[in-house]
Amino acid sequence: MIGVGCGASPIPFNVLPAVIGPIHAELGWSFLQISLGISVFGIIASLLAPVYGAAPDKWGVRPVAITSLVGFALTFSLFALMPPSLPAWYGLWALVGIVGIGSTPVTWSRAVNMWFVKNRGLALGIMLVGTSLAGIIVPQLAQAAIGGRFIGSGWRAAFPTLALLPLLVAVPLALVWFREPSVAERPRGISDANGNLTGLAVGEAVRGHRFWVIWVSIACVALAYGGVFINMIQIAGLHGFAPAQGATVMSVMAIGILAGRVITGLLFDRFWAPGVLVPILLGPALACWLLMGSGSSLPTLMAGALLLGFAAGAESDLIAFLAGRYFGMAHYGKIYGLLYMPFGIGSAISPAIYGAVRDATGSYDAMLMVAIGLFAVGGLLPLTLGRYPVFRGGEVPALGD
Repeated sequence: MIGVGCGASPIPFNVLPAVIGPIHAELGWSFLQISLGISVFGIIASLLAPVYGAAPDKWGVRPVAITSLVGFALTFSLFALMPPSLPAWYGLWALVGIVGIGSTPVTWSRAVNMWFVKNRGLALGIMLVGTSLAGIIVPQLAQAAIGGRFIGSGWRAAFPTLALLPLLVAVPLALVWFREPSVAERPRGISDANGNLTGLAVGEAVRGHRFWVIWVSIACVALAYGGVFINMIQIAGLHGFAPAQGATVMSVMAIGILAGRVITGLLFDRFWAPGVLVPILLGPALACWLLMGSGSSLPTLMAGALLLGFAAGAESDLIAFLAGRYFGMAHYGKIYGLLYMPFGIGSAISPAIYGAVRDATGSYDAMLMVAIGLFAVGGLLPLTLGRYPVFRGGEVPALGD
């Protein structure tokens, strides 16, 4: 949980909303140009996700995750020294993506899936609570850093300040306490009688319709959600609220993500996961409608943020849980990495699309209308997945067991 919360999954996405305004004011870059930085990061990281996913299958999660945490912290802090140049901005985001993807759930979720079968959904939800905690804490720390409370002041100060979290918190804890189960400790349901992990080969998974149903569903939700999250402070500004109030709205969204992770995980353990997802992923359609326009009250924005956050928490659970249940653990890392690609790429492209719509029209309403349809498609597609398979040599508990 701490490793995920201090990694490259939540921190960049929670720092950028706080610095978009100051960067725009200081350097004169458009919202699209600034948002493209996180797009570069997300695309690079997503393309490397299968590589980083396969690495723990071979060497274990511990060395991959710890090395990536250190690399992420060091590269993220370099933004403080960045020259006022767009190529430098994009280059640093690319570097963060190259070294940081191993500090995300792409690696950590393998260890959780290796320890748990019966209560896997809850365990994954608790692991992903780390990103929710980051969503609550990081925007406030970033605003405080910009205000000069820690290392320097201005938007540049936010990056080295937040880079201390993986170095001083996650890495020491991982070195002392984190490990995967030995062969003898593996729970029933992920391996055969000889201790070999069971599940589909990568080629078998990719050739099946279930892989692509999950892939497209993830892509739709990520494309709809990523930009509204990054631009939430700006959306609040269009409704007449100051950046500090926008950060509060983001914190409410983070609370929704936290609740979504845990509650969805519990429901996944007790009911058929695709059925659970339908109402959860249709709720954000209402949220997008609430965020449109320019005169909504702060409670209305908070309600929309809460619905969006809850769905985002469910989506993260969705990737790890369905990858383990529908494809097994034999090649989990690489399959998860392939399923992470639409999540990462969609989340990366989405802010740029939202930014382009804002630059062209003065608001985000047109993209929010598109997002309503994307959430609907993403929520309904998983209904075609069917029952969980049982892999030869390993017993997978039935629903409710």
